[in-house]
Amino acid sequence: MKIKKNDLVTVIVGEDARAQPRKVLAIVADGKKLVIEGVNRVYKHVKKGHPKAPGGGRLSKEMPIDVSNVALYCDTCKKGVRVGYQYDADGTKKRVCKKCGHSFGIISRANPKYAKVAK
Repeated sequence: MKIKKNDLVTVIVGEDARAQPRKVLAIVADGKKLVIEGVNRVYKHVKKGHPKAPGGGRLSKEMPIDVSNVALYCDTCKKGVRVGYQYDADGTKKRVCKKCGHSFGIISRANPKYAKVAK
């Protein structure tokens, strides 16, 4: 999966579609859904005596949205972009922006199988 926990993403579909980046809080349903900070907020009404709200009232929480409705936020491009994978010269795999080539971090350690040999 190309989006990880604590990444910044932009919502591209629905009511919460805005250009501002938001943080991924959790990944659920085998990587097909994401819980994003401040997006798809719902309220649960609870009675008095509930452990989280002793006086009763409304509890709010974020619900998951589909991974296809978000795009990873690139700091260089200042918008949501598509993501690809690239191998460094030593065989280290990393995520990169498809538009500008900005690196989002290392995915796996150096693997000599994918190292580029100088000819």
